[in-house]
Amino acid sequence: MNDRMLKGVRGNMTTLKFDEDLCKTCPTGACLVKCQYIDVGKDEAKEEMLKIIKGEDSIVLDDCVTCYACEEYCKRGNHPFYLITQRREDKGILTAPRAITRQWINIGEPRGKYKLGEMKEKALSFGFMAQFLELVKGRLFEDVMPSYFFGQEYFCNVVYIHFANTSIIKERLPMVIDNIKKLGVKEVVFMHDECYAAFTSLAPAFGMEVPFKSVHYFEYLYNRLQELRDEIRPVGVKVAYQRPCSSRLCPDTHHYVEDIMKLIGVDLVDRTYQGENALCCGSIFRMMYGYELAHDVQRRNIDDMVAHGAEYCVFNCHGCQDALATEIAKRGIKPIHIVDLCRMAIGEEPETEGE
Repeated sequence: MNDRMLKGVRGNMTTLKFDEDLCKTCPTGACLVKCQYIDVGKDEAKEEMLKIIKGEDSIVLDDCVTCYACEEYCKRGNHPFYLITQRREDKGILTAPRAITRQWINIGEPRGKYKLGEMKEKALSFGFMAQFLELVKGRLFEDVMPSYFFGQEYFCNVVYIHFANTSIIKERLPMVIDNIKKLGVKEVVFMHDECYAAFTSLAPAFGMEVPFKSVHYFEYLYNRLQELRDEIRPVGVKVAYQRPCSSRLCPDTHHYVEDIMKLIGVDLVDRTYQGENALCCGSIFRMMYGYELAHDVQRRNIDDMVAHGAEYCVFNCHGCQDALATEIAKRGIKPIHIVDLCRMAIGEEPETEGE
């Protein structure tokens, strides 16, 4: 085995593919230098990453807020956040109270309860988010529905990297891959960033083979809207996009936000906290690190939307929408999921606008 591959810590569990030489020769230390929650310079950033590689103590292991952004900041594809998460687990550094961590782990445990549509070779994945059962309707999805799957048996479990629990993912994700394989599907359109990233980023990073094609629903939406182009009527509103932490694990899909907005005639405002500089919704921060950090991040984020004249806030993740919708509405901005915004563009009445 390549001696630069960092081994897992529990028996013969899968191994994180991480090349320490890429960190040693990194000219920027961008993974930590760009971090919005830890303040370090280039030299210190490289020093701290080398400590983490060696299994030594580091300020990063104490101060990381699990925003995932360093996965995107590293342009060398070396998975700094996955390493940070694994090292935290090695050292028993909890990111949330033990009871909360255990509660979340229990929620995602496979229990033999799931829901399947009329399975075809192409299917929609709803992961373990029931909201998609109501959201995915109308002409946008008529070529694939009702072929879908939903439930713990098909839940990616990526959320547990927030909780420094890589071992849970290593244990469960191969079973999820096998469960999807048994459905006979050849192509899966994932309706959540973390689910898509599980099979295109995290699984490959830990040496797991994925026997089906993974498609992000942004790509699906864009292509479907192209097919319905003659029916599109420009929506004509100014919007801010709330980028979720999970999209940091699949940054290659982020360009579709702007592509879709242009296609449906929406003005995506140019604001401070967007793209690589996006701020999290704050829900994980509130649970793990207290109200002060969560409120500060939410306040700056919403103030930025208001200052740049956004009429709508477009959501990708229902977790973000649950965390911010009420506060955004109080400031005169309408919350809406990107699927409903696209439905508006083809003349359909969204059912979840403003919720």
